[in-house]
Amino acid sequence: MARRIALLQVNPTVGDIKGNSGMISAMAELAMSAGAVVAISTECAISGYPPRDLLLQPDFITACAEEAAVMECAIPILVGTPVPPLEERTKPGNGVVRAGEGGRELVRKQLLPTYDVFDEARYFEADERPGISRTTGGLDIGVTICEDAWQHARETPTDYDSDPISQIVEWGRQGVHLDATVNLSASPYHADKAEVRLAVARAAAASLGHPFLLANQVGGNDDLLFDGRSIIAWPDGSAILAPGWREGVLITDLDDIDSCEWIGDGKTIKLASGESPNIGDDDVLEAVVMGLSDYCRKSGIEKIVLGLSGGIDSALAACVAAAAVGPSNVTGISMPSRHSSQHSIDDAIATAEALGIEFMMKPISELHDSAEVSLSDILESGNPVAAENLQARLRGLIVMAQANATGAMAIATGNKSELGQGYCTLYGDMAGGYAPLGDLYKMEVYAMARAFNKRLGIEAVTESTMTKPPSAELAPDQKDEDSLPPYPLLDEILRLHIEEGLDATEICSHGHDSTIVNEVLTRLARNEHKRWQMPPAPRVSCRAFGQGWRQPLAARHDWRH
Repeated sequence: MARRIALLQVNPTVGDIKGNSGMISAMAELAMSAGAVVAISTECAISGYPPRDLLLQPDFITACAEEAAVMECAIPILVGTPVPPLEERTKPGNGVVRAGEGGRELVRKQLLPTYDVFDEARYFEADERPGISRTTGGLDIGVTICEDAWQHARETPTDYDSDPISQIVEWGRQGVHLDATVNLSASPYHADKAEVRLAVARAAAASLGHPFLLANQVGGNDDLLFDGRSIIAWPDGSAILAPGWREGVLITDLDDIDSCEWIGDGKTIKLASGESPNIGDDDVLEAVVMGLSDYCRKSGIEKIVLGLSGGIDSALAACVAAAAVGPSNVTGISMPSRHSSQHSIDDAIATAEALGIEFMMKPISELHDSAEVSLSDILESGNPVAAENLQARLRGLIVMAQANATGAMAIATGNKSELGQGYCTLYGDMAGGYAPLGDLYKMEVYAMARAFNKRLGIEAVTESTMTKPPSAELAPDQKDEDSLPPYPLLDEILRLHIEEGLDATEICSHGHDSTIVNEVLTRLARNEHKRWQMPPAPRVSCRAFGQGWRQPLAARHDWRH
């Protein structure tokens, strides 16, 4: 008897219940044609993950569960979906049902994460045990959901009072035979996450003594990205990874450790015991492009407009936009002022021509002069920053006018370093519906620009753009380093604080000057109000300015070392 299991690496759209169901059914049919006897979807595949406060609507929960019960199935599918509350409970469950057989519920998620970007206890009621799907395609399968598998691999204590993988191991000791254990997952991406996820799968397979199969969601939903890379892990430590950033079907035969078939673009990665995956230098590039692409596609946005200044950030943002929606759907606008250099104008033109995007030139000198005259009584007696910001806001006015007039979405081009220091203008360069570079430090922007040039085989980001000192060009001979530390130093201080959680004293112990550290952390705290108003940005680090960053606005804290 065939013992071929298929993992459906799907890219669902949140809320599109019928569309998600149809996509899952179509992929299961492909799996059947390749000899699979059962298919496994990702977590909450019917609703898309994360559904957020849609889960507070009872009719949404009901619609998801009913669709899972009636969806067309070429072979049995273990499908992830929200399920209605049990009689004695008030919240729904994050569940798995066996589609095609009346939607029989198999299990609800036991461990509900509330750390980092997660808030599942707000929405779901936790279960008390893992599940078993008996005689599904002739197989007996243990069933877990995402976080349920992670507890087993953790070395540090948690607040969870159970370990679902250990529970299944104990069932085995008591004589319960399982052919495999599966995990329906929606594990968000950040750099190095694939290796951590692989360690989780390997730990589970080693303890269970049978194959452990993890089906992971792919695609972008708002600011969260999902890289796919579904996993088949064997007890001896060997493993197969599905491609990243691609939809498809990963099939394996439980009787043949060397058998594996991927239906879709890309190639699988086969790993020996203890071997780490070589993900590649372009992984974050792929992530950022998919984030913008899926945000547009799932929101019905076809066109993008951005300010194209000739600087590194706007040049890279143009590259990302062109890759995400196609060059013909991107408009870059150069808006030089009296302070703009000719080389910046030339660099903007060169980037637009290299990418094949539409280019517009809208000088702001007349608007700037007129605004200065009209506001002279205010500007002359106030902070000089107000006069500088006027230029950024005039540019935001032009970009938003173009976006509104053409039905396009404006994107903001700022990076994480600037956002971390408030080196950005509300209602100016921060104007836009999405910030594709919002989780990239400045030096990462340079690295990604080089990667884009290499991928395209052309100098879309010019050498002049790469090598000139960064400047907002809002004042004569202005340079970023006039008011900020050099970017390599700034990036490192921000990273140590934001991602590693170090305070000023600990950062200084890494050899950094206390005066600079104090200035950086003080600016970070003082500009939180800007980050509350920033557009969504695709999360690529382990801690981004978004759902996992929850700092107060009206607060006092002395950052000084």
